[in-house]
Amino acid sequence: MDFEIELRFQALTKKLETIFGEGLDTQTILFLIGVQELELGYKKFKKHEKTDLMHVAICTLLEPHGYYTFDGRDAENWPHFTLNKNLPALDEREQQHLIKEAILDYFEQNGIFDSNTAE
Repeated sequence: MDFEIELRFQALTKKLETIFGEGLDTQTILFLIGVQELELGYKKFKKHEKTDLMHVAICTLLEPHGYYTFDGRDAENWPHFTLNKNLPALDEREQQHLIKEAILDYFEQNGIFDSNTAE
């Protein structure tokens, strides 16, 4: 994994932990992104909704890379996406690198985190 990406991701995680508490991992951050994208605020989610939120996060993160296109929202405000192309075969390390880089891009593009000024 790219050392710079890992350092930036650790800085982001540290910042998010000041808001949400310690122990955040990639899956939890994906869940938080899904909640953010749902735009309904936090509520108690059912197990299948949590899985759906993580899917929304993955689609949102990979949309700028051309893998998904945002189609719109349903009557309950859930975002929907169309798969444009399949991801290439990636090993676990490559998947983690792609997701962490996409998470960093997401938080930077939304003005929540600037890795250039992160301590």
